[in-house]
Amino acid sequence: MSDTKDVTENISAISDRIASLLGKGSTDASKAAPAEAEKKPADGAAADDKAVELRKPTELRESSYDVTVTLADQQADPNSPLYSAKTFEQLGLHEDLLKGIYAMKYHKPSKIQERALPLLLQNPPRNMIGQSQSGTGKTAAFVLTMLSRIDYSIKAPQAIALAPSRELARQTMDVVHEMGKFTPVTTAYAIPDAVKRGDKVDAQLIVGTPGKLTELIKYKTLDTTHVKVFVLDEADNMLDQQGLGEQSIRVKNMLPKSCQLVLFSATFPDHVRDFAARIAPSANEIRLRQEELSVEGIKQFYMDCKNEEHKYDVLVELYNLLTIGQSIIFCGKRETADQIAKRMTQEGHKVDSLHGKLDPKDRDRTIDEFRDGKIKVLIATNVISRGIDIQQVTLVINYDMPLTQSAMPDAETYLHRIGRTGRFGRKGVSINFVHDKKSWEHMNQIETLLKCNITRVGTDDLESMEKTIKDALKSAASAPA
Repeated sequence: MSDTKDVTENISAISDRIASLLGKGSTDASKAAPAEAEKKPADGAAADDKAVELRKPTELRESSYDVTVTLADQQADPNSPLYSAKTFEQLGLHEDLLKGIYAMKYHKPSKIQERALPLLLQNPPRNMIGQSQSGTGKTAAFVLTMLSRIDYSIKAPQAIALAPSRELARQTMDVVHEMGKFTPVTTAYAIPDAVKRGDKVDAQLIVGTPGKLTELIKYKTLDTTHVKVFVLDEADNMLDQQGLGEQSIRVKNMLPKSCQLVLFSATFPDHVRDFAARIAPSANEIRLRQEELSVEGIKQFYMDCKNEEHKYDVLVELYNLLTIGQSIIFCGKRETADQIAKRMTQEGHKVDSLHGKLDPKDRDRTIDEFRDGKIKVLIATNVISRGIDIQQVTLVINYDMPLTQSAMPDAETYLHRIGRTGRFGRKGVSINFVHDKKSWEHMNQIETLLKCNITRVGTDDLESMEKTIKDALKSAASAPA
């Protein structure tokens, strides 16, 4: 167990990191960790229950915050009509691309697209660093940029997008296929098991993960001579993780110097933004003003468990509530995810597990079945904590609180995890399991840093416990459209 001195020494750094993430001043987070952690009082304040507009599948979330634009050309006026497009026709897009956009039921650019697309599509191309929350159309914006840059007469890779996980890469490719279905674009994955050793990759648009793409370029399976645009999605995660960051930079260094670099993410801590600016020099910057990742629409609870085994017992008791919509249970280790899935399956509950060590075909099958609603309860690691949009998810459980590699509370990952519910402005519910002083302290520090309210739910009275969560789920489901 970490003692108070260790917590106090490290908490200031985390506080500054989260403060920059949320665009707030530094928090005096040393107050968050008491010398002796006591149980949080019952009946704590619930999360803000303000009505939030539901998002239909083809709608985009319109933020109430302004879009901030910083142009690389300091002499240019960011408010000029040249840097804003109220309609897709104003962008000078090919008719085949317009047909794809309208087939996806995008009637006009979202707020972020309105300002980002003219900058992304300008000639000569300029680098872009973009910050925008999920549901605002950032994926559609960079996919449209990639499709617009391709010369269809050249049968070679010309646009590459990288994501931190196989699941997110496949989700991005779905958008490519939808938007580009009226064009002759050829596509390929750069993910494990997608390309046979020795096969040449000559598709025009590539979506993949850093490790596999690095391998394809290294063995000259993929020629980068004609690449015009390179996109890093969830760029903060890609650049902040040692392995992914090194691989992403290695790929960038193997591309033509004239290649347009596009970095998008929902969150950009200051130290990552500085790093991004060095990777993509002279970049235009665009962001929605702060409160990008908001937890206002998510009711957050925590459950006092007696020990690790009791956590499992409580989870089983909640099973009927987990299947009202769809649920994700996040675990700290893949072994934990597999063990829980195995035990629950043996007891007759329909669940599945997902993590990075699964066979690629099993990963694809699992996420596809979860997306299609065939699987109601998914037990996973952080592999799907970012970017994955599955609108039916109404409940997220942190079976283990998220920690950094140095075993400190990871508030950024917490935000991304619980953000799998309450997507696109809808409401959702999250539950944290705590079972000892250390896990309680981790949760308490995250609560303090994020300035949110996490309400205690007792586990001694199972009937009362179920009613509390059931009422919260009903409230989320009935939020006004």
